[in-house]
Amino acid sequence: MKAVVTYRPIGFINTPFKDIAGMPIQPAGARGVAGRVIMDESYREGLKDLEGFSHVFLLYHLHLCDGYALQVRPFLDDTVHGIFACRSPKRPNPIGLSIVKLVRVAGSILYIEDVDIVDGTPLLDIKPSRSDGRCREGT
Repeated sequence: MKAVVTYRPIGFINTPFKDIAGMPIQPAGARGVAGRVIMDESYREGLKDLEGFSHVFLLYHLHLCDGYALQVRPFLDDTVHGIFACRSPKRPNPIGLSIVKLVRVAGSILYIEDVDIVDGTPLLDIKPSRSDGRCREGT
């Protein structure tokens, strides 16, 4: 399993959290915290019809993480767990996933809320979601 996988950021996530210290550890702890996704202009066309969704999943590179551990003790937990059984950022592939509220899309900028991500994080992908489980309005 020595395949090389390469991803390029499609944008960056802008948040009030300039450092990991004090940043919420999940979107539930970040209710109402506003942020923005600044998309590279070359991907702007891909945002068409995204505004019909209430939430988006953001897939991003955990650029401040160094190394990984297969077992970790999550924050506010006294027990050691396997890395794949928790949301710790110390992962073999430093990829983060958060679901955030989509407030609006303006050009190549997504305005979001409930953001638990450090400022300047490279964005890898966006996937739409609705809080009611439907695909789009009226479906």
